[in-house]
Amino acid sequence: MQTSPPPRPAAYTESAMPLQDRTYLVSGAGRGLGAAICRTLSAAGAAVIVADIDDKLARDSAGGLAEAGAQAWPLHLDVSDPASVHAAFEAVRARGARLDGIVNNAAIDITLPVDEVDAETWRKVLMVNLYGPYLMTHAAVPLLKAQGGGHIVNIASTASKRAWPNASAYHATKWGLLGFSHALHAELRPHGIKVSAIVAGGMRTPFLLDRFPDIDQGNLQDPANVANAVRFVLTQPDETVIPEVMVLPMKETSWP
Repeated sequence: MQTSPPPRPAAYTESAMPLQDRTYLVSGAGRGLGAAICRTLSAAGAAVIVADIDDKLARDSAGGLAEAGAQAWPLHLDVSDPASVHAAFEAVRARGARLDGIVNNAAIDITLPVDEVDAETWRKVLMVNLYGPYLMTHAAVPLLKAQGGGHIVNIASTASKRAWPNASAYHATKWGLLGFSHALHAELRPHGIKVSAIVAGGMRTPFLLDRFPDIDQGNLQDPANVANAVRFVLTQPDETVIPEVMVLPMKETSWP
């Protein structure tokens, strides 16, 4: 006689809304990976703060989520500007909602030989990609400590592991971000704050497609797959943290 398999133990049963009643701030969330992260976290029950330097992108992204029934609101944010970061977190405080974590996703790149990149452009990449996550973390940690914990997710890149020509600023900042992330992991664990780095391979997002229109998209991955990795690290049990995870396309060209 055929019998049904036994039910899985409760410990292995994942809630359909594992992030219910949590709130996350995602930078660079107006499009691309940031928007995908917001969609994925919303689908898991979280409220999302859609932060972007482009107000229209932030409003459109948040508006689309809200129309679908999610809790989402836009926020103007220039991660490289201390005043903008301060104002953003004051706005978060003014809403009176708990902030369960931040996703440091905003990033820019410049593809030029080092001797052709002017100093201001190189500095701008540094300010957005590395100084920005510092400013965001500096502002978020006091809130997370006061609440007894939280989660910081840093979006790194295979550019934090290997190097290719004509991207010195991007490599410098992504290697720095990965080191910063691991340092925070060691520093903030005693305060109940988890820190995770997502080392993402190439994605079909404007970040690459706008700059390299002839790129073979078959070598790239859907940003939703990387967003699912963000969801994965955020839904670990309280006793577990994932400091680093790599998410690559099967045909990743920057990784063996």
